[in-house]
Amino acid sequence: MTVNGRKIQEQILALLARRDYRPLNKVEIARKLGFTGTKRTTLRKILRELERAGEIARIRRERYVLPAEADLIAGKLSIHQAGYGFLTPETPGEPDIFIAAENIGTAMHGDRVVARISREAPYGRTGGRREGRVIRILERAHDTIVGTLQRSPNFYYVVPDDPRFVHDVYVRSNVCSHGPMGSPLATGRRPMATVGDKVVVRLDAWESRHVNPEGEIIEVLGLASAPGVDMLSIVRKYHLPTEFPRDVLEQAERISEKIDSGQLEAREDLRKKFIVTIDPDDARDFDDAIQVEKTNSGWHLGVHIADVAAYVDPGSSLDREARLRGNSVYLPDRVIPMLPERLSNGVCSLNPGVDRLTHSVFIQFDKRGVAKSARFARSVIRSAHRLTYKQAYAILMSRPRDRLGERLHTAWELALLLRKKRFEHGALDLDFP
Repeated sequence: MTVNGRKIQEQILALLARRDYRPLNKVEIARKLGFTGTKRTTLRKILRELERAGEIARIRRERYVLPAEADLIAGKLSIHQAGYGFLTPETPGEPDIFIAAENIGTAMHGDRVVARISREAPYGRTGGRREGRVIRILERAHDTIVGTLQRSPNFYYVVPDDPRFVHDVYVRSNVCSHGPMGSPLATGRRPMATVGDKVVVRLDAWESRHVNPEGEIIEVLGLASAPGVDMLSIVRKYHLPTEFPRDVLEQAERISEKIDSGQLEAREDLRKKFIVTIDPDDARDFDDAIQVEKTNSGWHLGVHIADVAAYVDPGSSLDREARLRGNSVYLPDRVIPMLPERLSNGVCSLNPGVDRLTHSVFIQFDKRGVAKSARFARSVIRSAHRLTYKQAYAILMSRPRDRLGERLHTAWELALLLRKKRFEHGALDLDFP
């Protein structure tokens, strides 16, 4: 925001905070502040921004107030499948507000809304919580939903997969083919859908709670019971990005597989240490490695994590995309990575026999398994072996015959001691298949 914009924002908030302020609309606010011309245009823009941020609220007749002055609270709405909801205020420490089904209006699960506090809820109904009524939607959480296509005698509708979306979504009749039950549904240039298909629907603006929301089918995922459709439904439901933008891929491709001397400066060289990775059989990336050595006083443990930050510059395309994704998502049949494969399965994967940049922690344990000291360092390693759990278990079930066997048995000796201590402190043994 420009300096002029910040000044106008301060003037607006100061006006609304005055003790003698009476709710005004945008024209009246402009007149009160003496704004004309381009200043009026900027004023309208800033009013929208302040409302979207929850710092001001719009009430009847398009008049603006400070939320606290009108018993208004902005927050995120969570709807229960029974129809009622709770508003989590954006102000830290504020308790949730109960919203009865009849007071939700056209808000949907996850929306940012403004609610007016109505009263304290009767004891026994909601445990004494404050009640409220949604008066405005600041921001929709979803512009699409995933569900199963169904048909009544007169129209098509989609039943959302998420039970917190309590309304079926009608598909507009002007894009429907009114054939017999189960006939294809025409969606313009989109693929044909039939009753029972899992589909993605783009929602229209929903203005009245007295009618169901409407939308348009924009993607047909396939028959709901078909293999793989369940996973694809999850991907679409949570808006998981399946592809990277071109500039992100181009930046990733420019990263060299080889480590130059400049990258090794101020790093601890551990390439001669005996370090291994141990991962599930179906692991697709290897981002952590260990070394365990027996000492006169106990054990020395080194844990080494791939140094992704060494390749992702702050503010770069890679960094922005990683922030948007937040994490990699592991589904039963696929991985949706936070970073392109060039990094996640390449330069940041601790493959055996190649140099990799890492962050390391070194922990000294005494003979009772008590951690006595810890040290952190930026490092470079060269993994000696890549093992699966099955391979490691097979080695542990036989006598050590080589250096790998000896080191694994040493690591298992420490692991058993630490495991015993965990169970002594109340850990649970959850034996899953």
